[in-house]
Order: sequence, then structure tokens, then C-alpha cells
Amino acid sequence: MSSGWIVLGVIILLVFLAFAMYNRLVALSQRVGQAFADIDVQLKQRHDLVPNLVETVKGYASHERGTLDDVIKARNSAMSAQGPGQVAAAENQLSGALGRLIALSEAYPDLKANANFQQLSSELSDLENKIAAARRFFNNAVQEYNTGIQQMPAALFAGTFGFTAKEFFDLGDSRTQVEAVPTVKF
Repeated sequence: MSSGWIVLGVIILLVFLAFAMYNRLVALSQRVGQAFADIDVQLKQRHDLVPNLVETVKGYASHERGTLDDVIKARNSAMSAQGPGQVAAAENQLSGALGRLIALSEAYPDLKANANFQQLSSELSDLENKIAAARRFFNNAVQEYNTGIQQMPAALFAGTFGFTAKEFFDLGDSRTQVEAVPTVKF
């Protein structure tokens, strides 16, 4: 009789443990989703700002068509990207194109002095800082989640519950392209 109570107690303990692990993994997964949504909000603001910036530059540097077209193509690609990996790659291309666009302002003093361009550049710089912070928060959330599903005893149940590793928002192979100083040719 007493061994039956012990077995029942162990089963109840295991059920509570499984519920606790499941709830923790759900919370971590939700945090990752919320962090990616935060990045998405910042990126949408950036995507909305890009056409205004391009139009302002067009008035001063209309013969820089290739650079302007590259920015628009990169923006459109970034807007249609899905998932952290594709979004990261597309946003890195957009960052490079925007870097070349901003570098044009050095060659056009009138553009550099334009109040609209200054305001848009300031907004873009602010958004870039917010995006970097949101990426750090997202990667931290992914790291906590991935650690959570790999630690014992959650690792025993994570696969059963459908929890799989999440992808980091990383520069990856394009890191050298993003870190390279843009060249401006006339």
C-alpha cells in the first residue's frame, strides 16, 4: 500500500515538473517572438524612411541612378524577406546600400546642408541604433530559449512538446560587406 502512494507521488511530481518545463519553454518562445516583432517594427519604420531619403537625394544627385536604384531594390527585398535568416541577410544588403547613399552626401555640400536630408539622416541614424538594440535583445532571447530547450531535464521533453532551436539574427557571411567602407565613384 505505501509503495503505491510513493509511485503515485512520483508520477504526480513528474507531471508537475513536465507542466513547469512546458510553461517555461512557452514563455521563452513567446519572448523570442515578441523580440522579433520589436525588430520588425523598427525595420518597418526604416523601410518607410528610405523612399523619403532617396527622393531627397534624387534632387541633388540625380545622375547617381545606380546607387539610388540599389537602395530601392534592397528595400523591396528587405520588405519581402521572411524569418530571421532571410530578414537579416536582406537588411544587411539594405544597410550597405544606405551606407553608400549617405556617403554621397559628402560629395554634395548642398545636399549635406539640406534640412530635410539632415532630418532624415538623423532619423535613420536613430533607427539604426534602435534596430541594433532590438537585434541584441532578440539574440539574447534566442540564446535563453535555445539554452532552455537543451538543458536537462527540459531537453528530455522539449522535442516531444515541439520546441526546436531558433535562429539568431546574425550578419553571418555578409559581415565583411557591412563592415566595409563604401566607395563613392564619380
